[in-house]
Amino acid sequence: MLPENNAPIPRGRTLPPEETLLSVRGLQKIYRTDSGDVEAVRNLTFDLGKNELACLVGPSGSGKTTLLKCIAGLLEPTSGDVILDGKAITGPPKKMAVVFQEYGRSLFPWLRVAENVELPLRNAGVPKAERTRLVDEALENVGLAEARASYPWQLSGGMQQRVAIARAIAYQPEVLLMDEPFAAVDAQTRADLEDLVRSIQKRLGMTVLFVTHDIDESVYLGTRVIILSSSPTVVQEDLVVDLPETRDQLETRALARFTELRHHVYEQIQRAKRGFRPDVTSVR
Repeated sequence: MLPENNAPIPRGRTLPPEETLLSVRGLQKIYRTDSGDVEAVRNLTFDLGKNELACLVGPSGSGKTTLLKCIAGLLEPTSGDVILDGKAITGPPKKMAVVFQEYGRSLFPWLRVAENVELPLRNAGVPKAERTRLVDEALENVGLAEARASYPWQLSGGMQQRVAIARAIAYQPEVLLMDEPFAAVDAQTRADLEDLVRSIQKRLGMTVLFVTHDIDESVYLGTRVIILSSSPTVVQEDLVVDLPETRDQLETRALARFTELRHHVYEQIQRAKRGFRPDVTSVR
């Protein structure tokens, strides 16, 4: 489905097949309701490369979570394809894990930390010795090795979110999807978790698609920021974040280039809120 002016659909950055891990191609999602059809996502196309950390931002209601659920195989798109490692996604793929915003509701309070992290591995039939190794490594990676015998309700919000991250990475995914995972924590905890995600992504070599409503967070975390238009959603801009690879919460955010990039992303989101819709391919 084309925009009303029949202009070319804007596309995010696409990559050569040998560099691509995850592809979204012409993704559209229409919800059928009693009062009529609602087109949440119109036409989204972009690629994610191997070992890439990309952030996804857009106005409220722009379909960020809908897109993530389609990519995760939790929601069937109306049209278009999501392709992981050359294979179309038709259900939750084994090579993908998701960390949701409501981490407290995703953890089982009657299970200890290690048992929560182990659960997906147990369900997947991973042998016990291997499960133990993977759980230990995951808890070590998120700094919770000493909390393995605790219950989630005994931990702070930030520590609970670390448990959710540990559970995801213990599964050894190629792609990690994160849906506004730090929205409910305080500013200092958020900063610590941002640095944690960057360090884990580099150490384990995962591809991460990180959905956030926080503009500063998107610029600090990502090597790209994919900016969505207002609904029905297309890619408004696919912005390369040309900050130093090694980042620090104080020094990086004090850079003039950081300020320029965050201003640009903010400006694009405000334009989307005012109804601006790109009519040409928009990749920077």
